[in-house]
Amino acid sequence: MDPLLDKARAGQNALERLMNSVPGFKGYRERDLRRDADRLQREHLASRLEETKKALNQVASAVTRGGDLDAINDVETARKRIDRVANRIRYAERGYSAFFDAIKVDEPVLARVYQFDMGLIEDVDGVRSAATAALPPAESRPAVQELIGRIDALDSRLTERENVLRGIK
Repeated sequence: MDPLLDKARAGQNALERLMNSVPGFKGYRERDLRRDADRLQREHLASRLEETKKALNQVASAVTRGGDLDAINDVETARKRIDRVANRIRYAERGYSAFFDAIKVDEPVLARVYQFDMGLIEDVDGVRSAATAALPPAESRPAVQELIGRIDALDSRLTERENVLRGIK
């Protein structure tokens, strides 16, 4: 079903498995495991996205040697947007809801958010491939603009995720 969640379940010790047999505790523990899996997945995605900046550094070097100032501006724009989106992923709402919160996040919503986060893997991989496509000897400026477009699309998907958690969508 969910590989990361299954791995978290498999890592439970004997006491945790025993506590799961207590009525009502298993559901609580399942939500907690789902939240942990969500956090781990988002941290992984943010790290992969930040690795994209290595390719951008190579593009910036090549563009600087070529003297293309417009392309340098695009590279810096891409860098800033990667930082912003990586931080949005890393520090995104976690699906926790306190006892008195106005919006309660129940298990079906957590499952939907987790599936949404799993779908973000493709978006992050798309950003990474667009960054690789911008490496020399490629035509840097159009490739970097394509990268910026992919970053913006990922940013929009994160807004959708937030809306799901807030109960808007």
